[in-house]
Amino acid sequence: MLRSLSRPAVALMDRYLPDPFVFVLILTIVAAALALVFEGTAPIDVVQMWGDGFWGLLSFSMQMLLVLVTGFILASSPPVKKFLAFLAGLAASPGSAIVLVTVVSLIASWVNWGFGLVVGALFARELARLVRVDYRLLVGAAYSGFVIWHGGLAGSIPLTVATPGHFTEGEIGIIETGMTIFANFNLAIVGVLFVVIPLVNWLMIPRAEDSVYVTSAQLGAEKEASVFVPSRPADYLENSRILMWLIGVPGLIFLAHYFFIRGSSLNLNIVNYMFLMLGIVLHGTARNLLDALQEAVKGGAGIVIQFPFYAGIMAIMTQSGLAQSMSEWFVSISTATSLPFWTFLSAGIVNLFVPSGGGQWAVQAPVVLPAAEALGADVARVVMAVAWGDAWTNLLQPFWALPMLAIAGLKAKDIMGFCLIHLVITGVIISVLLVAM
Repeated sequence: MLRSLSRPAVALMDRYLPDPFVFVLILTIVAAALALVFEGTAPIDVVQMWGDGFWGLLSFSMQMLLVLVTGFILASSPPVKKFLAFLAGLAASPGSAIVLVTVVSLIASWVNWGFGLVVGALFARELARLVRVDYRLLVGAAYSGFVIWHGGLAGSIPLTVATPGHFTEGEIGIIETGMTIFANFNLAIVGVLFVVIPLVNWLMIPRAEDSVYVTSAQLGAEKEASVFVPSRPADYLENSRILMWLIGVPGLIFLAHYFFIRGSSLNLNIVNYMFLMLGIVLHGTARNLLDALQEAVKGGAGIVIQFPFYAGIMAIMTQSGLAQSMSEWFVSISTATSLPFWTFLSAGIVNLFVPSGGGQWAVQAPVVLPAAEALGADVARVVMAVAWGDAWTNLLQPFWALPMLAIAGLKAKDIMGFCLIHLVITGVIISVLLVAM
């Protein structure tokens, strides 16, 4: 049944979903029009908001580019390639390949979202070298695991409200992760998704005549190792293992101190740092690493050009009051029992325009938290409803898929048909368990 449903969904997205750059241009126009019509914002003010906010994600854009680059560098090192090949060798059929890449992506995304995006994409590439399976679904399966991230260890919203000094502490106090990430209802959502998402991907495997395959040549043929023959002093530096170890080993010592002595946790900067230092050590020479870097940066164009437009959209949505108005409308029709459901739904819609967990919480917290207190709703559950809504519509919003698509060499339309099926199924699961558990 799901195979039959996925076929028209894939055809629909292939025909009508534009390139992510065109998608963000359309979202910009829609956000501006909504601010003009529903918020009564003056045209010049909308333009001013958009222009002032356009560069608001520069730091984050660089982080995302480094997720792509450092992840690719690490995964292209000889030891990691051998490990991925070994892991991929466990898949003996298309079905086992799909399930395996989904489970690996779910685990990695639950630990850290940036880690999940890179690991999922690179593992999908390795599986495609060994197993003849629809490449679109393989990458789509890797991306489907990303939906779990905000219910995991690196969920930005639950970690924010668990941090002393957060901006809503005066209103709700400190909400420990035992009430959010490790609450029974959240663990139930995570557990069900760990079972359902791989199963759905397995059931969507297309028939052979409908499948799209890739060859090793299309993925990039493996280069044969060449014998190094130095011809100038600089060659010795570029191929010196000692030089790389003098940098990489202290980097790894810092990581050990960071995790085991300071007891600090994963964040995007430390993930990028870890990928880079491991890449330096495992590649062995600067020349090998630079060759990998040259390949990695080819896929970064989408991130560089699109993220400023999303920053502009976020500015329009937040400064015009449009995002807050959306949230307020959903709150107005809620009860204590239904508030988590309507909060989840509103967060999913807002996420299409404000694809940032931290940014979305800043917009929705001032609306949903007073409503939760006034209605007597479970505040921790409402917090997680925003978190899950933010993660849920990433299955439709190509913003977060850009690093994975760049690594995999696909376009958004190639995988979003499969993700559309997940959008419906996971939406039902999450919303029901948010209310019923």
